Amino acid sequence: MKKDIKIAISGKSGCGNTTVSKIVADALNLRFVNFTFRSLAQERALDFKKVLELAATDESWDREVDTRQVALAREGGGCVLGSRLAIWMLEEADVKVYLKAGEKIRAQRIVNREGGQLDEVAAFTAERDRQDHARYLRLYNIDTDDYSFVDLEIDTDNLNPQQIADLIVKKAEVVVK
Repeated sequence: MKKDIKIAISGKSGCGNTTVSKIVADALNLRFVNFTFRSLAQERALDFKKVLELAATDESWDREVDTRQVALAREGGGCVLGSRLAIWMLEEADVKVYLKAGEKIRAQRIVNREGGQLDEVAAFTAERDRQDHARYLRLYNIDTDDYSFVDLEIDTDNLNPQQIADLIVKKAEVVVK
């Protein structure tokens, strides 16, 4: 496999983007790139929900996150970029993967990861999905419900992160031979 392969992995919150991207990067000995609103919140010592609130009315937050993640992915050599917009923003990716999962599964995964009440997390996640979709259309003319161009679409409902990563590694090996 070529050393400068770029793999872009996207999906909504709770689909496993970050976890799976890390596993794939480790398996292929590639850099893992994942700069998100969470990263920006930590960097600026702000509450994550506050950053989402600010981003809802100020597009500079999105533009900063998206510009920085793509710049990091393009720094040289291969990488795995895991983010909501990776498959759209890293146009030159050799392999583009979209992860999907049902709303209840996603909410339960987020509860398992971060805590909270399932119904509240489900409602917050659904509203975040709605806001993200509208914002990405407005900012970039990207319809995150259209991922028909990807190399691999994976329904993660009944798969664990390692199984998902294995499917991506197998696809990467085929695509870049």
